Amino acid sequence: MNHRRFFLSQPPEGNEATLSGEEAHHLIHVLRAKAGESIELINGSGAVWRGEIAEVRHDSVEIANLTLLPQDQAPLPNIILIQSLCKTEKLEWIFQKTTELGVAEIFLLNASRSVLRIPRDKSQNKLERWSKIILAAAKQSRRRTIPRLHAPADCMEICQSLQADLKLILSEDEKEVSLKQRLARARCCSVAFSIGPEGGWTPQEQETFALHIKYPPSGNRGHSGSGHLEI
Repeated sequence: MNHRRFFLSQPPEGNEATLSGEEAHHLIHVLRAKAGESIELINGSGAVWRGEIAEVRHDSVEIANLTLLPQDQAPLPNIILIQSLCKTEKLEWIFQKTTELGVAEIFLLNASRSVLRIPRDKSQNKLERWSKIILAAAKQSRRRTIPRLHAPADCMEICQSLQADLKLILSEDEKEVSLKQRLARARCCSVAFSIGPEGGWTPQEQETFALHIKYPPSGNRGHSGSGHLEI
């Protein structure tokens, strides 16, 4: 039996915890939770607790008899996505699907040819909405961890802050070495994939990536961003 999972923003106190905010609202007003029901809590960093609802209040839920669950699988390599901004509907689909597939971190790239432009005064609202989509997908797919979402930045800013053992640029133009072949030869704990906008990279962006990423970039398109591309 799969238990419903909820995000716990504060660590438990002993074997008890309190759910509040939107998670509590959903549990109380949407699911109509009752005392005695069993649920699971995640902290987004890998820990999962199972407990039972002790008390349902107006705006919070008390959870008791918490037990920390053991890891159920070996840790996988960290997958980092550098995603150029694209149309909102497509971008939100990418957030959902890559979360379900196990991506650990998402950098949003303000590429020169990105069709989506986000004013700075609206970026926080967008990030909050996208973080909720990622959280929902993580709970739905029963992930222990929640991908970290970074605010939109340019190529240089991302290259300077990116930490990965292997850094790749996905390309439709590479014909000699496939993505499968490249990864089969790799021995790494983390790998980053860069996906460009539908209009492709500009020469300036190619130059920036070439200085920081092991393999020279070439044209790619965001509409194939979550599919199989050559590098």
